[in-house]
Amino acid sequence: MLVAFSVAPSGSAPDRPESADASVHDAVAAAVAVVRASGLAHRTTSMFTEIEGPDWDTVMDVVKRATEAVMPFGSRVSLVLKADIRPGYSGEIDGKIARLERAIEDGGAL
Repeated sequence: MLVAFSVAPSGSAPDRPESADASVHDAVAAAVAVVRASGLAHRTTSMFTEIEGPDWDTVMDVVKRATEAVMPFGSRVSLVLKADIRPGYSGEIDGKIARLERAIEDGGAL
């Protein structure tokens, strides 16, 4: 199961006046630290973090804990999530990209 998610605080946290500049990098760093500690395959880009795990419970536990890690940074939290549920497959976090690159090389982008 692949999940791409983005989690970010909004509003200012009463005990974090420095959060007033609207930057979310510290909050995102807290979420990504949870993902990295999970041991699941993952990738973080400028807008989303992708994780791959064997089942719903494993993946959603990491998403939940990452979301909870962001909560102290604002008065509310926004979570965007997209899932690719394909039972019986693993290694898709890299496999999908490899197939895309092969298709482009083979002229699929024409």
